[in-house]
Amino acid sequence: MSADNVKGLVLALSSSAFIGASFIIKKMGLKKAGASGVRAGVGGYSYLYEPLWWAGMITMILGEVANFAAYAFAPAILVTPLGAVSIIISAALAHIILRESLHIFGVLGCVLCVVGSTTIVLHAPQEREIDSVKEVWDLATEPAFLCYATIVIAAILVLTFFYIPQYGQTHVMFYVGVCSLVGSLSVMGVKALGIALKLTFSGINQLIYPQTWAFTIAVLICVVTQMNYLNKALDTFNTAVVSPVYYVMFTSLTILASVIMFKDWDRQDPTQIVTELCGFVIIISGTFLLHKTKDMADGGLALRLPKHADENGFTYEGIPLKCQESSRSP
Repeated sequence: MSADNVKGLVLALSSSAFIGASFIIKKMGLKKAGASGVRAGVGGYSYLYEPLWWAGMITMILGEVANFAAYAFAPAILVTPLGAVSIIISAALAHIILRESLHIFGVLGCVLCVVGSTTIVLHAPQEREIDSVKEVWDLATEPAFLCYATIVIAAILVLTFFYIPQYGQTHVMFYVGVCSLVGSLSVMGVKALGIALKLTFSGINQLIYPQTWAFTIAVLICVVTQMNYLNKALDTFNTAVVSPVYYVMFTSLTILASVIMFKDWDRQDPTQIVTELCGFVIIISGTFLLHKTKDMADGGLALRLPKHADENGFTYEGIPLKCQESSRSP
């Protein structure tokens, strides 16, 4: 691995640790805010007055800053799949803090995520040499990527105006789908900004180019949209479901966008590409094993679990014992 790839690796792992913890902190804030106001899942914004949610938001921002820096040093194919570490952290903390069940096979899923991530790290491509943000702009305005961006924006509009109003509260894929589609575009913008800042700090000022500010505006729009729909998903569905589904969709679309825009695979032989894909499939297997074993631990329940109050008055997701007993009675 090159020195830049190592820097990107360390930053990506740090980012995953912060982001994995932020899922749990924000979820706790959303639960507390929903107990006294309108829940985010039905369009409320009472969580904005909840300090715990802001603590989670700050933790996520720290993770995103580290992630931002990672993209400046390493290709998206290396950085993005390492988000699997955040799934492991969020699953473990959800089990300990939120009392969300983690089946023994869920632990196996975590191990698979680690194995797949290691495989990708060892076979990741070297970072493309770019000397100006104008080069990134040229890559972003090539017909192939413009076509991809057009398809993504059209899909976002269809999901937002036709499917989410009807199915958003019952199907996790729609909220998470919007987050993932927008995220694939935001990562390309973040990478462009990371490269611009890295060149600027090295003495080659990129802030004088309008392309830098165009990427900045695009990233801000994408991040705000992502946060809005991610909040809705976390408030409506179980964390152990949202995290892996979001990871798989977001990572798949980001790798696709990076391959189209930065042509990462043009600098690799077929063996390396196949190995990376195998590593990614292993990670997907691990994340969905976490997902399915969550259902096993809860007795094959639906993705959206009913909420019940504990002895302190806070709500949690799960099934009270008397319901489990009644389900066994004839």
